[in-house]
Amino acid sequence: MIEAIKTFLRNRSLKKDASREATGFVPLSKVKSAVAFIDVEDTSFDACKLYLQAFYRDHNIKGDIFFLDFRKITKEERLITSITTTVLRKDLNWYGKPSDEKVRLLLGSEPDLFISLIKENSYPLEYMANRSQAKFKIGRQQIFGKVFDLVVNDPAEKTLNEAEAFLAIRKLLEKVV
Repeated sequence: MIEAIKTFLRNRSLKKDASREATGFVPLSKVKSAVAFIDVEDTSFDACKLYLQAFYRDHNIKGDIFFLDFRKITKEERLITSITTTVLRKDLNWYGKPSDEKVRLLLGSEPDLFISLIKENSYPLEYMANRSQAKFKIGRQQIFGKVFDLVVNDPAEKTLNEAEAFLAIRKLLEKVV
């Protein structure tokens, strides 16, 4: 029963809060700002962050990188990313929706490009992608509402980490200037 209520509330908030902006493929030359989401639990998270920063710099894009970190962090552990750019478990309500404050912070820059490098879909990521007013959205798996304009799947013979997935996305983006 609780799961049914949770699913109902999630679907309702996705529909209610989703951006109404039309999206589609945007040439890299038209991208002035971007936001990317990566998972701190991915083994390539540090390399991926560096690749994203280099990409932003190389293409003169004002870019932000945000992190999803849903691990249970004990008092002995420390957060490895900035608290302002990280969505933590405590930033979610009981059914998984990020707080309005966190959403405003993460999507307030109104980026032209939204990139999700997170392999596994999660409701907080679905919510952010649906809510974002970016003109071009890229992900690794399609989500509720067919939000992503470009989906980059792993090849059949290999599972890509986030850094490898981003390098494949970068190669595609740089072909259409």
